[in-house]
Order: sequence, then C-alpha cells, then structure tokens
Amino acid sequence: MTHRCRLYLITPPVIDDAKAFATLLEQALDAGDVAAIQVRLKEVSEAHLAEVTKAVLAVGQDYEVAVLLNDSPELAAKFGCDGVHIGQSDGTLKEARKIMGKDAMIGVTCHDSRHLAMEASEGGADYVAFGAFFPTQTKDTDFQAELEDLTIWQESMMTPCVAIGGITVDNCDAVIEAGADFIAVCGGIWNHPEGPAAAVSAFNAKFKQIQKVAQGRA
Repeated sequence: MTHRCRLYLITPPVIDDAKAFATLLEQALDAGDVAAIQVRLKEVSEAHLAEVTKAVLAVGQDYEVAVLLNDSPELAAKFGCDGVHIGQSDGTLKEARKIMGKDAMIGVTCHDSRHLAMEASEGGADYVAFGAFFPTQTKDTDFQAELEDLTIWQESMMTPCVAIGGITVDNCDAVIEAGADFIAVCGGIWNHPEGPAAAVSAFNAKFKQIQKVAQGRA
C-alpha cells in the first residue's frame, strides 16, 4: 500500500449545543488532516439538524473540509452540504444524484458486499463504505466486513473505499494496511481519553508511519 489514507469524521450521535460542538470540531481540525465530516444525528428535529449542520458547514468551509449529511439527499441539498451519505435503505444513488447535482459528493454504505460496492461504483458513487470492521457502540450493525474486501477493492477498482465501524487509534493499523482510502471514525475521535484533537493527531501520525513503511517495501 503506497496510497495515503485519510481521516473521515462522523459527528457524535448526540449534539446538544451546536456552538460548543463547532468549537470542539475546530480544535480537532487544527490538530491534523481531515478529508470530510459527516453529520449523523438520528431522531432529531429538522430545526436542530439544520442548526448543527449550519455550524459544521461554517467550520468545514474555514478548513476546506467537505461536509456531508447522513441519510437524506433532500435535506443535504436544502442545507447546502457538499454531499450526502446514503445507506441501502435511503433511496437510490440515481435519485440522490438527481437531488444533489453532479458536483455533490455521494457515498454509499455497502456493508460487507463487494457486489453492492461495484453497483454503487458503476452508478457513479464518489466512494463506497465497507464495515463494520470492529464492534461499535455508535450504531447497531448486522454486518462484519473483512480486511480482504478493502485489499481486493483497492487492487481492482478506482472508486475510493472507506472503512467504518469501531475503528480507533489502537486498532486502525490493519484497516489502513489492507487498503482503505479513508477511515470513518466516530467514537474513536470524540471518546478518545485525551480528547478529539489528540485523536486526530494520533491518527495522522499512524497514516504517515504506515505509508512510510509501505514505501520502504515498494
């Protein structure tokens, strides 16, 4: 693996104060490279989701980090997000593209299925997400992805792949080495014992270290 893996943040499952979270997010982004942020809040009012998304978008624009909304292309377009992440039950990729436009970033959950990922790739997805790779408290998951899913994908397909599910600084090495272009992290950032900024810094140190070793082998 000689490509550079990057970090993809997912917001905590509960955000009570949009302003306070924006400050926390700024601290995290100050600490190292982040490719994208996904706003993922379940069972909240549209008004609260709009408030949080607006705050995240303001920070994302300052740091030139893409901001995606989970699940809803309609709301992602309404809020002015850079993209949307859809699951297998959130409507079709074609519908999402029609709503979001050709320049939006659209990612698709593909669980443990390279078949679903190939369909998404052929349909014009900007990335495919495999997971979960490790147990996670963030969401219920019925799927266990294998490291070889990432390796085979990296070797055979051009569409970037994201690894998701229970990834932390302590267990991320194997996922990075297997070929993930991005690792999507929620709890591993916001629940890090030294705080989100320390987590972002530690992840980026890992990316550089593993890339250096891989280049040495190449």
